Amino acid sequence: MKRIFLLLALVSVVCHADAKKPKQPKVNNIIYMIGDGMGLAQISLLQIENKYQPTAFDRAQSIALQKTYSANNRVTDSAASGTALATGYKTNNSTLGQTPDGTPVESIIAKGEKAGYASGIVVTCYVNHATPAAFYAHVKSRGDNDNIVADFMKSDIDVLFGGGKKYFDGYFKKQNKNYVDELKAKGYNVLLEQDQMAGVSEGNVVGLFADGDLPTKRQGRQEYLAEATAKALEILTNNVKQQKKKGFVMMVEGSKIDGEGHGNNIEGVLAETRDFEKAVAVAMDYADAHPGTLVVVTGDHETGGLSIPSNKTDFTLPESGISYGFSTTGHTGIMLPVYLYGTGAESISGIMENTELSQALQRLIGVWE
Repeated sequence: MKRIFLLLALVSVVCHADAKKPKQPKVNNIIYMIGDGMGLAQISLLQIENKYQPTAFDRAQSIALQKTYSANNRVTDSAASGTALATGYKTNNSTLGQTPDGTPVESIIAKGEKAGYASGIVVTCYVNHATPAAFYAHVKSRGDNDNIVADFMKSDIDVLFGGGKKYFDGYFKKQNKNYVDELKAKGYNVLLEQDQMAGVSEGNVVGLFADGDLPTKRQGRQEYLAEATAKALEILTNNVKQQKKKGFVMMVEGSKIDGEGHGNNIEGVLAETRDFEKAVAVAMDYADAHPGTLVVVTGDHETGGLSIPSNKTDFTLPESGISYGFSTTGHTGIMLPVYLYGTGAESISGIMENTELSQALQRLIGVWE
């Protein structure tokens, strides 16, 4: 009899312990948003210039910090940081989608595709640039456009919006290749003008809206990023329903914050950060309307060493004024904020490696090994 009571007690303890385990949130969709070159100072700049009115960043339901250093450098480039955020593995600067010893590693998008998720990428740079390429390519050098584009052609990405037409149509003429024709043969709807997005609502779509990068905001780019984000979400939502997918994984990059930071142009940094924030708002609104969606907003590194000092050291004055200053035309090694919103936002917080952020997201959709 004592043995029976002991057995029942043990079962009760085990059941009680299991009951205490937090349930894994059911995340169907991940919208992974990366501000290239965007650190806390860039977001603070937007906050100040917005006269402290709420921005999309203020809607975050959880916040974390991520460390950005690469495998071989305390200051990362976009290739290494993009690879860490995409795959969950550190690598050397300039390397995409593989570890320092050359071992290929798959991104959350590639793994998601194999596991039954639709996928998308929306950027303001050319689509074979470092950050987007980290989600589908495996090359030692970020400048290896031949193999980066070839790797994209092997992928199953549903939606790709950005620039880079010259790399798909004409760049490989010496090899007798026209990737635009090959994309069409694979069943992709290839768009070469932004206004063509309005006529598409489903299927596999590649939009190449500039020969190289899209223009900066200062050069006249309109509301492309927010509109392209909304369109990609519409297409992926319909694809998930029609193809009975589990959900989707989409990466959106505000690519031009970085370039304006390299140029130490404060007006350009503000314009690009503000533009990215509009796309973040689109994603968060989507999450509100589609339970099961997690929005993750971060940067890959900070560019420019932006600081916002007081103009005066006498803090007894009612207003000292501020200045915006840069300490470098390169990248910096500071930690970056991570803003989370939607289903599963509460499951990620604290200080982590950039690789750990990717691993946590992969676990949420069941694709981390």
